[in-house]
This record gives sequence, C-alpha cells and structure tokens, in this order.
Amino acid sequence: MFQGYAQKEGQDKSKIVVSTSSLEKDSESVFVRSENNLMIYPEMDGLEGRLGENINGPSVIKVPDWIENPLGKYYMYFAHHHGKFIRLAYANSPVGPWIVYKPGVLHIDKTAAIGHIASPDIIIDEETKTIRMYFHGYNRNKEGQKTFFSTSKNGIDFKASDIILGPSYFRVFKYKSEYYALVKGAFYRSKDGMQPFEKGALILPKARHTAVSLKKDKLAVFYSQKGDAPERILSCDVDLSEGSWKSWKANEVKEVLKPEMDYEGVNLPIEKSVKGFSRKPLHELRDPAILNDNKDVYLYYSVSGEFGIGVAKLLKSN
Repeated sequence: MFQGYAQKEGQDKSKIVVSTSSLEKDSESVFVRSENNLMIYPEMDGLEGRLGENINGPSVIKVPDWIENPLGKYYMYFAHHHGKFIRLAYANSPVGPWIVYKPGVLHIDKTAAIGHIASPDIIIDEETKTIRMYFHGYNRNKEGQKTFFSTSKNGIDFKASDIILGPSYFRVFKYKSEYYALVKGAFYRSKDGMQPFEKGALILPKARHTAVSLKKDKLAVFYSQKGDAPERILSCDVDLSEGSWKSWKANEVKEVLKPEMDYEGVNLPIEKSVKGFSRKPLHELRDPAILNDNKDVYLYYSVSGEFGIGVAKLLKSN
C-alpha cells in the first residue's frame, strides 16, 4: 500500500531515513508514500471547477468514539486559499478513499472573518467532548489575516467565536495544562486556547506552515520554508523541558520529503518559492499535517504547491 521516497546521493532511492526521536524513541525511521496518492485532488467528486482549483492546508483526525453516527472513521479538514468555507472529507482509512462532504463545515458568513477562511487546525478536547477548529481570515478592522476558533460537538456543525487569537496559521498543542501554537515558526501561548495568545520564541524564521506532534517533553515539528528551491517538508525537534517557553529552540533540521512524483510537480521547473498562494502547479510541497493513529504516524502534505493532498506513513526501522 505504500511506496518509498527520496533521493540522496549514494542512498537507496526507494526510501529516506530521517531522525524522528519525538515520534519513535531512540530510533531512525522511514516515511513511505501511499500508493493510493493522491488523497484529495482537483475534479474529484465535490471539488469540480473552481472548488478544486486550489487545495491546501490539511488537518486530519481520527473521529472520537463519543461522536454518534460519524460520516467515517477519519475526518480531513482542508481549504481553498481564497475559499468561503472550510472543506471536509471523510474515510474509513487514513489512506482513503476519501469522500468530500460537499456542504462544507464552516462558512465565512458564520464567522467574524471577511474575504476568505482557510488553514483549519483541529484539536480534540476529550474533557468537554468538543472538536475545536482554529482557522484564519481577514480581520474586519483591516489589520490583516488573523486566527479565530470555532467549536463543534460532532465535527461538522461549528459555532465560531469572534475573538482574535493572534496571527494566521496556528498549529496548536496542549502542554502542561496550557495551550501553545506554533505560528510561522514562532511559539505563542494561551491559558485555555480560546483567549488571545502571547508571543514567545521564534525558532524557524522562514517557516511557512507547520505541523506538530508532542510526546512527553519532545515536540516534533514538520514545516516548509518560503524561499527554498524547491520548497519541501523539513523537520526538527524542540525540547520543551529546556528553559522557559520563551527560550525554546529548534534542534538539528532534517529533510523529510521533496517533490519526486509527477503529482508533486517533480517535472516542473525548480524555482525559489514565494509567499502567498500558488496560482499554478509548482515544484513544491507545503502544508504538513500529522495524524497519530495509535502506533501509526501519517504525514499529510499539499502537492505541486496547492493542487492536492498526499500522505506518507512513518515506518520503524528494523
């Protein structure tokens, strides 16, 4: 079901070895692409025409068992960079097949944002049995793109707050009873994750979008960077036990995934990436998202800039 990836000189080109100390203790592991890729793509049912002309920003969860009559076992939230609502797809396996829920789950007219809403980030609050979605849109006060949040009891019907939490592109995690967000390479903190966040350490100055996976005091960070040629998925670890949260720092950076398949734009010219949305297919990978499914770890990512969503699975080395 999975096929290997990567190219390093002198290395087996079917796979790439990466350090994943925060994901698999004291081991080196390999990511492999799904043979089912792509998971989400233009012109699939529900993404015809303009609906599928831009696809980015996945956030994937295993549906909690307290949600009654779910559409599937897994929900993938994603966006159009200039979309008017947050997209949803569902599946019974992390590698699909995925079915688009055509109505969408949160429309801009039900929020305090204007222009568009995008970059959904989903966390599950087991204590309150609530799905919380962070998303961004333009602020009505013309202060640029800001992050808001919404909540749902079923993962489909969301009620949005008008509280501005911080800048755009939140990836949220809870650590020692407080909520943190990694935002364009900088940490932010909030007591409950539903009030404005305070800025802390900047660890990745060129980061575009990030994904996080917390294991005890170790935070695995996956990200891509504006200005890379090609833009690709990188990773590093952050030891949250070292110093205060305003002094956290990134450890060694490693390459995880770069365009190597036709659907990832490998046959397109390599160019220095720029900020903003991709108007055409590019030789770029963006928007990583991590799903921890029991002992399995999946990395979702946007392909060819913002023209589909693929997935790779983390495999332990023998």
